[in-house]
Amino acid sequence: MIEELQLRVTLKEEERSDILVIKSAQALNIDKEDITGVKVLRKSIDARKAKIIFNYKVAVYIREMLPKTSDYKFDYKDVSKAKFIHIIGFGPAGMYAALRCIELGFKPIVLERGKNVQDRRRDLRAINQDHFVNEDSNYCFGEGGAGTYSDGKLYTRSLKRGDVRRIFENLVFHGATDQILVDAHPHIGTNKLPKVVQNIRETILKYGGEIHFETRVTDFIIKNNKLQAIQLLNGEEIPVNRVILATGHSARDIFYLLHKKEIALEAKSFAMGVRVEHPQHIIDTIQYHCEGHRHELLPAASYSLVQQVNDRGVYSFCMCPGGFIVPAATANGEVVVNGMSPSKRNNLFANSGIVVEIDVNRDLHKYEHFGALKGLEYQKNLERMAFTAGGRSQVAPAQRLTDFVEGKLSIDLNPSSYQPGLNSAPLHSLLPKLIGSSLRKGFQAFGQKMKGYYTAEANIVGVESRTSSPVCIPRNERLEHPQIQGLFPCGEGGGYAGGIVSAAMDGERCAEAAIVGL
Repeated sequence: MIEELQLRVTLKEEERSDILVIKSAQALNIDKEDITGVKVLRKSIDARKAKIIFNYKVAVYIREMLPKTSDYKFDYKDVSKAKFIHIIGFGPAGMYAALRCIELGFKPIVLERGKNVQDRRRDLRAINQDHFVNEDSNYCFGEGGAGTYSDGKLYTRSLKRGDVRRIFENLVFHGATDQILVDAHPHIGTNKLPKVVQNIRETILKYGGEIHFETRVTDFIIKNNKLQAIQLLNGEEIPVNRVILATGHSARDIFYLLHKKEIALEAKSFAMGVRVEHPQHIIDTIQYHCEGHRHELLPAASYSLVQQVNDRGVYSFCMCPGGFIVPAATANGEVVVNGMSPSKRNNLFANSGIVVEIDVNRDLHKYEHFGALKGLEYQKNLERMAFTAGGRSQVAPAQRLTDFVEGKLSIDLNPSSYQPGLNSAPLHSLLPKLIGSSLRKGFQAFGQKMKGYYTAEANIVGVESRTSSPVCIPRNERLEHPQIQGLFPCGEGGGYAGGIVSAAMDGERCAEAAIVGL
């Protein structure tokens, strides 16, 4: 017999390894010896009050053995001689599109501009230490895409776009911890993701797919509104039938190429701002109502904040407890910051993007002459400003949080996890008014919601500009571009996802759509 229960466990009770068996036996009014196992289905922490509670949803197995294998099966088959589909980009959308193609009996041929995860590390080191950006291999481009080095958060609100559980189970199948199936806000960790990504690559190759790294697509050959071939940087032309375009939100060369060829694009609203960094113990103290170090059973505390400022949303984005701020530029001459956390989230700092909604229809009148690329050009201007204000390297402009709100230059800055370094800069006057003013009011409101959040011990670092794509590549109900037959815009780069899980689900959907009629 299997019974599902909701259990509440105090922090003190959580210290006992057998507490779930004891609580289950009490709830079911049975002897605990009758329980052969307790499987945790969901786990979350309620820290809204001083008495912290662990909430569990469990399946209690009574005189019945726990299953040893997952209910999910991935029917990968040999596709080495099957009809092929080309996939441009090998981030979450491209990876899951390729895996789904194999399940459906089609051969994926993946073209990725960047390097594999192992070789990619050298280019990341060059950004951090030498301030040199390889425009094809960086924190955004390369095997696994931006997700590989951005914490591996798997939380999504896109529950109607596909089977979220299936995405999680596939990650576990490829080596992720099964804890992601349980946690309310699951993450894998930057240190663990590269191995998972490598295992996905090996699955694709094992079953007959192809993956070509350091292979940048530079042109689309189109005849009679049908995609005929793609051209590579080396001049090679590859005949194609169906192409899933999963290049990510930072592949600006693709947006420029489509725009130049007069292929329909649409400007899309997005968000920009800064990244704020606190000592982790400050966030722990606020969220867990504690003094000193948090309890060893509690993870590094996170937060989620939102405030309306003059009918404009200001909110936290990609919060990384126990994490690092990293340089996410994709070209020299720009500074972009992002955050990531290792699996243990054991760094001394907590960081989060704090961003302001940008409405492309009302906020960017000075950029109207750029048409569908007006949001992209606005992004670029702020990133160039950050590059100049930082000192024309990957050093980032920064300010103490209180100085930013009060409008004064910081005499000095707090220690930071950002490896290239920080330069004190007047971000309060450098940021556009619609962003700077909204951020200042937002930070003040956040300080009211979280006592201790508004502090001189926090830095703000500029700029957080790659929250999502500022361009949408339209598609019809068949997920195909309405103008170009055979082109399937996909994932974050197309404007149809916002994170690893939603991008993966969209990749699967595009694979299912692309095979129709082949």
